[in-house]
Amino acid sequence: MPAASGATVLITGANRGIGLEFARQYAAEGWSVIACCRQPEAADALHQLGVAVEPQQLDVTQDDDIRALAERLAGRPIDVLINNAGIFPQREAFGETDTATWLHTLHSNCIGPVHVLKALLPNLQAGKQRKTIAITSGLGSIGSQLAGGNYAYRTSKAALNMAMANAAAELRGQLIVAVVSPGWVQTDMGGEHATLTVQDSVHGIRRVIDGLQPGDSGSFFNYDGSILPW
Repeated sequence: MPAASGATVLITGANRGIGLEFARQYAAEGWSVIACCRQPEAADALHQLGVAVEPQQLDVTQDDDIRALAERLAGRPIDVLINNAGIFPQREAFGETDTATWLHTLHSNCIGPVHVLKALLPNLQAGKQRKTIAITSGLGSIGSQLAGGNYAYRTSKAALNMAMANAAAELRGQLIVAVVSPGWVQTDMGGEHATLTVQDSVHGIRRVIDGLQPGDSGSFFNYDGSILPW
């Protein structure tokens, strides 16, 4: 994947895990990286990536944060938006999910990314690539074999998939919108027994992003480029 001179990517949840690896790989290949997280002043790993990485404060569950970010970035083209920020609550069985946890998970994993996309739409329309992806999960696939459990997380990612498919339909001709599952990744969220390194997962997702064409808008990809069932 060649460096893209002058291209800009914005990544949410960029202070650790998959988001941090996106920032690292894009910066290494010459991109300008806008790296968003809740506490950028404490994101030491981001600051160590060099001047190509610009930390920005953003909590995707706070509408005021999203508006403030859009105001700070007004007039700046963004080529690729990666809605990566999200949470994985404690695993729970049927009937164990409390309402507050469920609502917070939906807000973090679905509503927040939609609001970020809406706020940054003018920036993406001013960019050259005009691509946005949301990091989803195979656990949000209703068409895959279900094993039960993880109600808050599974439903939040299924909701994210629908929201982004809907956005793809409404924004067709303006943006390429897709959702991508990173696979089971060795991060704080995925755990030490996961099958993929964060480097391999992000490299695969970046290949998917590079290859996105207008006809792919509204698709549900796996990190390896295969199509997943809704």
